[in-house]
Amino acid sequence: MTRTNTDPSQPEEDVLPRWLERYTRYGLYGLVVGTVLGVLALFTNPVPDPSFPWFSLPAQLRLPITQPRIEHWPVSYTVAVWLWIAGVPALFFRGHARFRRRWRLGPGGWLLVLPTLSMFALTTYCRFFWPKLHPPTWNAPSYTFVCWLYCSSYDPLWSNLAYGVATVGLVASTLLVWRESLGVVVVVEAFFGVLALPLGLPAIYDAHRRYVGRE
Repeated sequence: MTRTNTDPSQPEEDVLPRWLERYTRYGLYGLVVGTVLGVLALFTNPVPDPSFPWFSLPAQLRLPITQPRIEHWPVSYTVAVWLWIAGVPALFFRGHARFRRRWRLGPGGWLLVLPTLSMFALTTYCRFFWPKLHPPTWNAPSYTFVCWLYCSSYDPLWSNLAYGVATVGLVASTLLVWRESLGVVVVVEAFFGVLALPLGLPAIYDAHRRYVGRE
């Protein structure tokens, strides 16, 4: 994979492949645009997200238009949520490239451990704390495919499977700490990354990076 290093002070091992640099840049832009679109829904709809009825503005502050909804959510809010979902992995890549040495997390911390912990946290939130809307919908916001199966159906089987996938990431993280066989780490980490897509994209890259001998 072609890599670029325009900053000579940046170690080569911190440089992402060109396509990942591009994804990271646009993913972060997407997070910002998504936030703007999410806030926009506040000014057009009385309650952008029925799960959170308190997330609203007084009528005098809203625009005299109302966005149509895609299932439960206004169009701009729906687009915002999916931009966040698509862009969240970029946060781990940016953290790895910019802060790994400063915060002493290392690539495994940024690209494997943090996505794993995030999946545990998101799965727990969606299972036990997210105020669920009825009926369930295909448009349910989800940070992994397996989580989408739960959020679009509320079937606990898929939530249990999501915990299982996150546990695979935990096993990979533990093997990494114990410095077990590189081949075993790569296989388990890649397995987690694929099962946890799109949130698992950083783990897939980290497994590939290890496989080609960068660490």
